[in-house]
Amino acid sequence: QVQLVESGGGLVQAGGSLRLSCAASGSIFSINAMGWYRQAPGKQRELVATISYGNSRNYADSVKGRFTISRDNAKNTVYLQMNSLKPEDTAVYYCNVVNAGTPYWGQGTQVTVSS
Repeated sequence: QVQLVESGGGLVQAGGSLRLSCAASGSIFSINAMGWYRQAPGKQRELVATISYGNSRNYADSVKGRFTISRDNAKNTVYLQMNSLKPEDTAVYYCNVVNAGTPYWGQGTQVTVSS
């Protein structure tokens, strides 16, 4: 089993910044993809950003130019730097890690952006 611990969510005004972190621990064999997803009330969970072991990045169009995903392979940790936040970024953000082909999800961290 792999445990994911997320941190960094909170309440911020529009235009502000937050940095999310997600640390993986447990039976880690080979973590390839790491990423962040989000789910707003009444909406489906959607991809925010992903990063491969070789640092190939993919972003949702809605966050390009504002969010940056990064990872520290030595610490099995993925980060999401969120700048220029908008009220529509309000959601629960979930970390996702693929370990030896098996996906794992974090418990979610709330991000609320006030206008």
